Amino acid sequence: MSVAITKKDHVLTITLDRPDQLNAIDPETRAGLVEAWRSFREDDDAWVAILTGRGEKAFCVGSDLKKTMPPDGSFAATHFSAAGGDELWRPLQNLWKPVIAAINGYAFGGGLELALACDLRIASTNAVFAQSEVRVGSMVGAGGAIRLMRVAPPAVAMKMLLTGDRVSAEEAYRIGLVSDLCQPHELMAKAEEIAEQICRNAPLAVRATKMAAVLGQSMPVDQGLEVERLLWGLLRNTEDRIEGRRAFAEKRAPNWRGA
Repeated sequence: MSVAITKKDHVLTITLDRPDQLNAIDPETRAGLVEAWRSFREDDDAWVAILTGRGEKAFCVGSDLKKTMPPDGSFAATHFSAAGGDELWRPLQNLWKPVIAAINGYAFGGGLELALACDLRIASTNAVFAQSEVRVGSMVGAGGAIRLMRVAPPAVAMKMLLTGDRVSAEEAYRIGLVSDLCQPHELMAKAEEIAEQICRNAPLAVRATKMAAVLGQSMPVDQGLEVERLLWGLLRNTEDRIEGRRAFAEKRAPNWRGA
């Protein structure tokens, strides 16, 4: 299998497993990722996911150009199909469970778009980033332009998009493309540490907070505040919120149930 899925406690780890091909996405990998997102979404006991690539050379270099030539059918037929031609990234759009990208080595083209679709990005010091589609006569088509312009400073993002130039891990950290930088051998331990830190919080509260933050980005402030308030109201009488207060009063760790 070109995608490996493992689970420890409440953390699901999804690993692109084609290190000899720099974890490029071929049809089998695409299908494996789609299944991984479905598994994560439907598993109530999985609270956080980590996405990474096997080996230290590459997180993912995007599509395997040798195996992903343009399809025979029309774009319209693909676009208006059930999957919409974007089944690889679309599941992340309305997934309110947190996803962490642990970026080791190259994150190029669709690989960077995949990382940008995650909530948190941490990188090893040997990571390299590029939105390189223009160099092979194509363009970003899975959120690269939209998300990169929102994550990185606009001037830097535009330069990356139009030139396809590479950005080092240090520069990615400086501009806020990634939140944490660590040595390659420490990357997964750091990702797991962050995932476990999130899992120590109430899962419904985490998801509601992510929803408020994500939806609020595309709303005027007054509408965003209203959504935040409504989500707070949804949580107000949950068992976990009551448990959180009891645990605080009793000076013990809370026992979250996701209810």
